[in-house]
Amino acid sequence: MNKGKPTRRDVLAAIPALGLSGLLPAATFAQNGMPMRRIPGTDESLPIIGLGSSKPVAQIAERGPGPLENVLRALVANGGRVVDTWPRNPSNDAAFGKVISQPDLRDRLFVASKIDRTGRDEGIRQFRDTLRLYNRDTIDLLQVISLTDLDTQWANLKDFREQGAVRYIGVTVSTRRLYEPLERFLDKEKPDFVQVNYSISEREAEKRMLPLLQERGIAVIINRPFMNGALFAQLGDTPVPEWATEFECRTWAEFSLKYILPHPAITCVLTETSNPDHMHENSRAAFGRMPDATERRRMAEVMDALQPGG
Repeated sequence: MNKGKPTRRDVLAAIPALGLSGLLPAATFAQNGMPMRRIPGTDESLPIIGLGSSKPVAQIAERGPGPLENVLRALVANGGRVVDTWPRNPSNDAAFGKVISQPDLRDRLFVASKIDRTGRDEGIRQFRDTLRLYNRDTIDLLQVISLTDLDTQWANLKDFREQGAVRYIGVTVSTRRLYEPLERFLDKEKPDFVQVNYSISEREAEKRMLPLLQERGIAVIINRPFMNGALFAQLGDTPVPEWATEFECRTWAEFSLKYILPHPAITCVLTETSNPDHMHENSRAAFGRMPDATERRRMAEVMDALQPGG
């Protein structure tokens, strides 16, 4: 009889008895590094916390590459891999490419980028520039941002994937006004990934998009887990409820992340910061016990009461 630590299979077998209503206790596996979620339809898995790096990349011109290097190393030190960015400034993008090409980072990152151009040739040109500036032969994930010129750029992305220049392709939305056009797109296409906004204060996705994406077998990346910082401004000095320590939650950042992470549709949550201490804190949310369905409802009630008009 095995009297050692429970295996992953043991934990999965125990889920029904825990009464979690289908929520995934991913952080139970922390002894093996940051918890992972499988990309549907593949044998590849990704760590559940990633970095949305648009802010630290945009700050390179003013602050240099140091903050980006530090936050990426904090991500990797905690077992993370996914870094998502958006090409906007060639100088900053070239500096980003140098950072992610450093020996201790190059082969440890899953690099996701985006296309935001209109027109076939412009989309192709932007992607070629991205490969050159990032010093990559292949991008792990390329996405059409905010469904921009979707029909044209989606055809481009499928060509890039066919050519082997990208491994996965997808689309992004960061506001619920795009949910309807996203649903129409999903009626005719199956992207590898969809990136969607979801936080404890923006929960529309859990009713509308996450069940659909899970049903279709599409990997899900979450953006705006902190509403681009608006969550913290809204909460101010309000203390985190004491009972949140029951699932190892000490900060509002962990509170939002631990609300999001148990959802079984989600592959990875992007946290955006240029502060390595905050990256460590965000990563910590992946570990320890996750709230169950009853606790998540209580968390949502707390947030609703704290919001204006609550």
